Amino acid sequence: MASANYRSATRECRGELAVLKPVVILLMAGCMMHAQAQVTPAQAARLGQDLTPLGAERAGNAQGTIPAWTGGITQPPASYQPGMHHPDPFADDPVLRVIDKSNMAAHLAQLPEGLQKLLEQNTNYALRVYPTRRSASVPERIYAETQRNATTVELISAGNGVDGAASGIPFPLPQNGLEAIWNHILRYRGEQLHMVTNRVAVLANGSYTLLKLDRDIRFNYGREGMTPAELNNTLFHYKYRVVSPSQLSGSALVIEETLDQVMAIRKAWRFSRGERRVRRLPTLAYDSLQPDTNGMATADMVDAYNGAPDRYEWELLGKREMIVPYNSYAVHQQGIPYEDILREKTVNPDLLRYELHRVWVVEATLRTGHRHAYAKRRFYIDEDSWQILVVDLFDKQGELIGLQEAHPINYYEVPVFVSTLETLYDFKDKRYFVDGLDNNEPMYDFNVRLHPRDFTAQALRREGN
Repeated sequence: MASANYRSATRECRGELAVLKPVVILLMAGCMMHAQAQVTPAQAARLGQDLTPLGAERAGNAQGTIPAWTGGITQPPASYQPGMHHPDPFADDPVLRVIDKSNMAAHLAQLPEGLQKLLEQNTNYALRVYPTRRSASVPERIYAETQRNATTVELISAGNGVDGAASGIPFPLPQNGLEAIWNHILRYRGEQLHMVTNRVAVLANGSYTLLKLDRDIRFNYGREGMTPAELNNTLFHYKYRVVSPSQLSGSALVIEETLDQVMAIRKAWRFSRGERRVRRLPTLAYDSLQPDTNGMATADMVDAYNGAPDRYEWELLGKREMIVPYNSYAVHQQGIPYEDILREKTVNPDLLRYELHRVWVVEATLRTGHRHAYAKRRFYIDEDSWQILVVDLFDKQGELIGLQEAHPINYYEVPVFVSTLETLYDFKDKRYFVDGLDNNEPMYDFNVRLHPRDFTAQALRREGN
């Protein structure tokens, strides 16, 4: 099993280092990512006390603009029925302020750089800032598993793997940027999910074609009863089939997502309607382009960031109070025509909600000798859920060329706090990409029964036929 392999590799690494000269030991420090100072039991005891069970500051801020966390949403609104698009529990909240190009100078300290540029480029775009609602919550068992992880889980494989966890946040008290990004990658997202959503690339002239996808995800990490040994280096299985437009209908993709993608790369198979056959994709990682995104999104941009972290140096810049997308129920509501959401240059700002939240800021800088379209990425990670909310994207000249946003809600029936809509703005070509449009589709099914055999090349062939 992967966990046993990791432990064996770690023991070998320790043995080799014991007989090497000190200067060589320094050069091989990456082999001992686990050797850094661990969280002490006294520090871990803060979880559930002055810290929330997932490691956020429980108290509000001194100004009263961020309230205390009191458990998040644990009960749905009285009007909610399973299968509904989730009603907005904060629909009566007033807009506190509207930030646009004309007044953003007064708010620069709390605006991610990408949002600043979005406002600069689009004079009709504005951020509607609402009262802060700390609505994030997960099942109680995830809190308990996070508490256990705090003093036992280790980064291994030079930071490309995590040992000792099969559920929960692995590093609720992060010591570095790598631990923080792993918290996002391994956060709880349910156990299984069926959804029908649309994605779209909106070109500079405002034209677009909706691509409807029928999707299934079966999570391995976070599944109740899962152990590190049983995890076997597999995070989840994912599959989608193109429903429309008609010329692409039937094309499909299946992915087996590994935890340590340096040890065992992500496996992906594609069924092409035109070719009428399944083929293994040689690589679907890093800066290779995602299929069915009109060439706009790289593979590691799904869910704001995924996959192996080895091409970047990760720096934890600390925690800041920032204006970020949050509680995006308005854009999630049933029946909104997609043309009302998709404006020529941006998503309709009247349907978006921004709030002031504490976020961990992590900066990823491309390592020498590696290539990627984004030489630097700055991540803003929600302290309450570990969901990446905003990403600033820079090229190798240091120019800000893109912005990613995740617009999250609490899905009451699980509960889980994840994005309902993801956006990617290309500042150079003045186009944007949106994934997750579900307003005129059946709502997510978190109780669908899925099996690993549903995510094989053979199953993919059946999906395409």
